[in-house]
Amino acid sequence: MFRQKPDLNAIEDSLPLPAVQRAFLQVKTDLNALVDVLSWFDQFSGSPLSDRDWQQCQLVLAEGFTNAVRHAHCGRPVELLIDIEVMIFAEQLEIRLWDYGSPFNLAHQLEQLPSSFDCDAEGGRGLQLMQKLTDGLSYTRTGKRNCLLLVKHYSKDDALSDKIKR
Repeated sequence: MFRQKPDLNAIEDSLPLPAVQRAFLQVKTDLNALVDVLSWFDQFSGSPLSDRDWQQCQLVLAEGFTNAVRHAHCGRPVELLIDIEVMIFAEQLEIRLWDYGSPFNLAHQLEQLPSSFDCDAEGGRGLQLMQKLTDGLSYTRTGKRNCLLLVKHYSKDDALSDKIKR
């Protein structure tokens, strides 16, 4: 039987683009580690992210991390690690936070949030803030861990793809 040779260009076009930069951090379940997390995240300041996009990513990272400590790992040992990965792509930045908490239905929780943002509320704004400041937000169970994925597309004038093409 004659088999047609695969179109390698079509296959290559369907694959996700490789990350331009990737970094990984593990920290203990401790709110004091937020200082280390934010210091580590400083390496992503600047191109291809605008200052505004970077600050928004920094804020959602802080929210995601503190939620993992306060909610997912509540009552668990400080030694329980939270894994954080940042991947820079040509068009977007992705932040992944892995925790060992109980499964959590993010979509249902987001549906329960009020449609307006209460700036005076003492808590409960983190998910709403993450949803408003990102272009993609998901929380999935993988094995015994959960993964919070935060996706931020670069502002049009900051796309790294233009710089890569040169």
